[in-house]
Amino acid sequence: MNTKIEEIDGKFHATLEGEMDTAAAVEAEEVLKPLYQSNGKDVIIDCTNLEYIASSGLRILLSILKGAKSTGSKVIMRGVNDDIKNVFKLTGFISIFEFE
Repeated sequence: MNTKIEEIDGKFHATLEGEMDTAAAVEAEEVLKPLYQSNGKDVIIDCTNLEYIASSGLRILLSILKGAKSTGSKVIMRGVNDDIKNVFKLTGFISIFEFE
């Protein structure tokens, strides 16, 4: 699992690559923790190369969303494949995240 964050044009851009299983989610959370407090900046999460996400990964994304909303920011999920989008549908997360 590869995870990185960049700030581009006043927005945070997070890239998730590989499989975010339970073990990988622990490492990914350390990288993504700064996004829990986005300080009014929108967050774009690029999932173009994300192949799998476990419930622990969904919990991380939910924490990012809660932090962003508390400061008036948006979280935009970008490049989500059909399999992962189906996980969002099954968990009800499809209605709380914004997708591009």
